[in-house]
Amino acid sequence: MNKAAKLGHNFTGAQMSPEDTRKMVEYVGERPADVPGDASTLAHAREQMNREEGDVGSVPIPGSVKGMLKSTFDKILGNDPELLIDKLGERLAFERTGVRLYEALIAKAGACETGAELIPTLRQIRDDEEAHMFLLVDALESLGADPTAQTPCADLAGVVGSGALKVITDPRTNLAQALNAMLTIELTDNAAWELLIKLADDGGHANIGSSFTHALTEEQRHLNTIRSLLARELGVSGH
Repeated sequence: MNKAAKLGHNFTGAQMSPEDTRKMVEYVGERPADVPGDASTLAHAREQMNREEGDVGSVPIPGSVKGMLKSTFDKILGNDPELLIDKLGERLAFERTGVRLYEALIAKAGACETGAELIPTLRQIRDDEEAHMFLLVDALESLGADPTAQTPCADLAGVVGSGALKVITDPRTNLAQALNAMLTIELTDNAAWELLIKLADDGGHANIGSSFTHALTEEQRHLNTIRSLLARELGVSGH
């Protein structure tokens, strides 16, 4: 497995054939698209579809008496329990994907000459992600919500994480490219935990918010670790 990208037979750039590029530009000028409209038509169509389509999904009605009582009490206080449950479900889905991402990254590191020494560190982060997953399960259950339900934001979190998973599990990507994908995930994860804590506090569930502070600290450590590993893999100093 290569440590970094290398020079090769890449013919995708226009500079590889200036004459053919010039001819293509001339041809487009002489024979414009035969479909009427421009970018504004596409924007209008997208706006119309956004108005007409329904939601991604819904937050399920609490399936227990405890959940119904808590939701009703929150409503009386003027809070929005659906929003907090949706975002808790999102983080649960994201952390579950995080476990899979780190398992894939560990396999990637094991295939690299310089990656074996990273495996203990990556395993620790993987274990942290799993612990965060169960922390979120406890938080949802404390609200009387079903942690196995896929909320709208949980659905979207799976879509977001699938891109990084494709990068890391692709056997052609090197360790630096995989770490770069993981850096994107960790940046998102940190910002989302900060928002989740604020949502819990604002929604009258400071106990849940405080239970997440250690998880946020660990996620900040994960971010710094992945950033450092990527910089080292790229040979960047002074990060």
